[in-house]
Amino acid sequence: MATRPVTLWERLAAWSRRNLPTRESMENSRVLRPVAHRVLAPELWRFTRRSVPRGVALGMFTGILIPMGQIPASAVLALPFRANVPAAALTTFFTNPLTTPLLFVLYYKVGGWLLHLDNSVPGQPLGDAVQAAPGWVDWFLQDAGPATAVGMVVCSLVGAVLGYGLAALLWRLWIARKWRSRHHGN
Repeated sequence: MATRPVTLWERLAAWSRRNLPTRESMENSRVLRPVAHRVLAPELWRFTRRSVPRGVALGMFTGILIPMGQIPASAVLALPFRANVPAAALTTFFTNPLTTPLLFVLYYKVGGWLLHLDNSVPGQPLGDAVQAAPGWVDWFLQDAGPATAVGMVVCSLVGAVLGYGLAALLWRLWIARKWRSRHHGN
């Protein structure tokens, strides 16, 4: 009897079950004990059509905007937004060591476009700055830093909106598929 291969979705689900913090593990944490009644509220851990897209949007926002400590930040911000904590934590993995360099280039390009750096800085500012080592700090503080920061804020907002929309759409498609299978199964 041949077994079917494990799909990518099943692997991702198994990985998230193994690695994401559970409600019980957080309940036993000494650090969370003072705020456990808020953090462990059942509505923050249920997968509903409203809480999951909120969690995905929050995870995208914190994952892009906060370079370090994204998972704790998304978990804390999930409280006032009534977002799903596991969805918020899992979505922060959008930014990882493989995607971060590409994302920082995107942030710089978006910020440069919004701040019109192409018009005010002729030539190739990145190449010129790397060649002139003492001027590199000035370049970073005057051109790259603001452009990257503006691009990061804009990309985090756009990512949150797209993440919310995509999660809501996928949730709707998943429920429609379940209804169809029930209807055809009877």
